[in-house]
Amino acid sequence: MLCLGLSCLLLHVFVVFGTELTFELTDNEKQCFYEEVDKDVKFEIDFQVIAGGNYDVDCFVTDPLNNVLYNEKKKQYDSFSHTTAMVGVYKVCFSNEFSTFTHKTVYLDFRHGDEEPLIQTMTGSSALTQLESSCGAIHEVLKTVADSQTWYRLREAHDRTKADHLLDRVTYWSVGETVLLFVIGVGQVMMLKSFFSERKGSVAAAT
Repeated sequence: MLCLGLSCLLLHVFVVFGTELTFELTDNEKQCFYEEVDKDVKFEIDFQVIAGGNYDVDCFVTDPLNNVLYNEKKKQYDSFSHTTAMVGVYKVCFSNEFSTFTHKTVYLDFRHGDEEPLIQTMTGSSALTQLESSCGAIHEVLKTVADSQTWYRLREAHDRTKADHLLDRVTYWSVGETVLLFVIGVGQVMMLKSFFSERKGSVAAAT
């Protein structure tokens, strides 16, 4: 279970599947997550900005001695894997300090360790039965399906946010055009009225 570390203020975090997080990262803020990992264990990190600004964020990973393992600036999405050289607490940080007015929504998937075999006999030297082989194949297909569903959920959230922003722009543009047309119409009416008023005054002066 990931432990949430905040640099300044406590932000809302939604735990999806234990090691999957979707969290809000406000402007000028940095948020870190900590995980204790044993030695010689491989961990993998996937992240993606699904809403906010230009959909980019700074990310860095450090080991228990604060050595930087990964450091990228203004990334929309990326993956990182590393095999630990020591036991201790590893830190994953996301920074939105370069943004002054937009907050971001970030998805994080942190995985570490080896997956337990579906059937214990799979690790032995004996041959698998047809049923065990079928179970293993189905298990692998289901893992692929779960990964695909996660990708489609992130893509759908990303596209929905873009669609909402586009709708807001179209709405504001339509309101602006309406106000502009109203102002132009009133101006034209006032201008025509002034023409007739001047002509009426000049006729009265001539008589």
